[in-house]
Amino acid sequence: MSDLSAQVRSALDAAVTAIGGSAREGQIEMAEAVANAMTDRHHLMVQAGTGTGKSLAYLVPALVHGRKVLVATATLALQRQLVERDLPAVVPALEKALGRDITYAIYKGVGNYVCLQKMNADEPDPDGELLLEASYLEKDAKRLIAWAKTPGVSGDRDDAPEVDRRVWAANSLSGRECVGADSCAWGAQCFAAKAKAKAQDADVVVTNHTLLAIEIVDSHPILPERDAVILDEAHEFMDRTTQAVTEELTSGRVQRAAAMARKYMPGKPSDAFTNAADSFHDAMADYGEDVKGDFSAQGRLEEIPMSLEAPIRKVKEAASALVQLINADDEIIDPDENAERARVKGAVQEIATTAGKLLKMGNEHVLWYEPTFSTLHLAPLSVSHVLRSNLLTQNPVIATSATLTVGNNFDAMARSIGFVVGSDSDEEIKPGEIDPANLQMLDVGSPFDFANQGVLYMPKHLPEPGRDGPSQEVLDELGELIDAAGGRTLALFSSWRGVEAADAHLRKVLVDLPISIITQKRGDAVGPLVERFAKDETSILLGTMSLWQGVDVPGNSCILVAIDRIPFPRPDEPVMSARSSLADASGGSGFMQVSVPRAALLLAQGTGRLIRSIDDRGVVAILDSRIVTKRYGSVLLNSMPPLWRTSDGAVVRDSLRRLASSVED
Repeated sequence: MSDLSAQVRSALDAAVTAIGGSAREGQIEMAEAVANAMTDRHHLMVQAGTGTGKSLAYLVPALVHGRKVLVATATLALQRQLVERDLPAVVPALEKALGRDITYAIYKGVGNYVCLQKMNADEPDPDGELLLEASYLEKDAKRLIAWAKTPGVSGDRDDAPEVDRRVWAANSLSGRECVGADSCAWGAQCFAAKAKAKAQDADVVVTNHTLLAIEIVDSHPILPERDAVILDEAHEFMDRTTQAVTEELTSGRVQRAAAMARKYMPGKPSDAFTNAADSFHDAMADYGEDVKGDFSAQGRLEEIPMSLEAPIRKVKEAASALVQLINADDEIIDPDENAERARVKGAVQEIATTAGKLLKMGNEHVLWYEPTFSTLHLAPLSVSHVLRSNLLTQNPVIATSATLTVGNNFDAMARSIGFVVGSDSDEEIKPGEIDPANLQMLDVGSPFDFANQGVLYMPKHLPEPGRDGPSQEVLDELGELIDAAGGRTLALFSSWRGVEAADAHLRKVLVDLPISIITQKRGDAVGPLVERFAKDETSILLGTMSLWQGVDVPGNSCILVAIDRIPFPRPDEPVMSARSSLADASGGSGFMQVSVPRAALLLAQGTGRLIRSIDDRGVVAILDSRIVTKRYGSVLLNSMPPLWRTSDGAVVRDSLRRLASSVED
């Protein structure tokens, strides 16, 4: 055993002991692989099943190395777990083992912090004027201001009192609108600047996928320099990157920028921008009316609709002219006015940039119209090439998740993150850069005995899913399974229609049973729903996509996870369907290359909600017969935890009854 390996093992022992845990083979194997990747400067993908303890398996070797690491997560829940639970628990033990101080910090985008300059401005800008109109919003604003003045607060939205999102918008700004601490009268007290300064010097910086993605795509440093990047929840990174760089144009945003410009710089150029904003607003409203009920027009668009092209061009020209004028106006000395100018310029520049990109759209982009908020979206068809050149040549990247393989194979996920697999690339690597093909792949399994702890129920007799939500047979089957489990069920649906149909059916058939039904509604935060579900042991929780991942309810509150159908991307999902068409056009199969890997990862994540500890027992029911009857079913099954499989409903209901009665005892 090398010195480094021995050091990593003893530090891992100290960390695991500090949290009252015990050594796990998979965790040790992963920690040693992470240490090697950092020493040899190569990339690593590690699939580490639930219960491996992967956060310690990457934090400990990074700290033993004394390397500065950036950990990027997809969810807020994991960010908080790392900074509020894992790091505080193990750092004292590691400081003792390594004989030095260890620092860590969290860093989020500027918009997650109160902007003191905006909060204290003499006159509110258009975001703030809204608040004067509603008294309950004014109360929220007063609460937020009082909190921001309290000594020692972080200014972070997650620590702030709960306020209406409009109140938050009036007291925060985007990174593009920020003048920067050096030029701002409030720079010395700035919450975002303090958080960034703390992160600059920390050994471990925890951030989110979105911020890292924006930095990579814009090639503009936002986050501290680092020796290695750890992507946790890496199966989500491509989607988060795509979302982060998707441009949006709405008439509301254009009119907000115009109102800011008019107030800051009244005159002809602002009037021209206001007129352009109003024409764009009218054109978007007319277009929205025209396509109402025409679903083909609401999905992907091959080009900008004729009626919108001229209004978008006018917006771009008026916004660009204004930005030039603002740039030329360099008389300002007053820091407050300087900050206001930066805000106005940032807002107007953003509109000019987005409108310009829409007008220049090529084959590498996907354009679509979303009717609910009357929005035009423009997304890149693929982000893997930009991740490859701006992330994977710079630092060793360790990508980890419980679900990184599709049908026992890492390739689909590796390609989506930008790694070079097989004979993919002949790109030249410059001296000092890391080769995106220099990648190790490792599956360390899970400490759980899935075949003995859980059953996978796949009823063959159910009809194939149609377009109208779950069939009556699926709803009946679900009701019988929940009855047998005495509640204690997480039911996952691939659409809101499924959630609503199940809610209506179950309220009828479970009416005489002591089972409370918790149903997710659009816009509900996941945390409080999961807390209620975990507390009330016989309750059931019905929900859609946001509950398929990251929900952690060990114990007796969840002995059944029911899944209504295989979660293939919807045919009207613009980016997925465009990627699919591209694969078909290149002689491949969009279904096998895009839809199946996507469904496999979500199914593995959904199934992973059941067994969360060594003592958990239960059933995962997939109420979609295609998993048994179609050839692609085997790829999906090979991507899931190896539960014991059956299609016998009587056996499954009997198991659930026995489990429920043992829980009650």
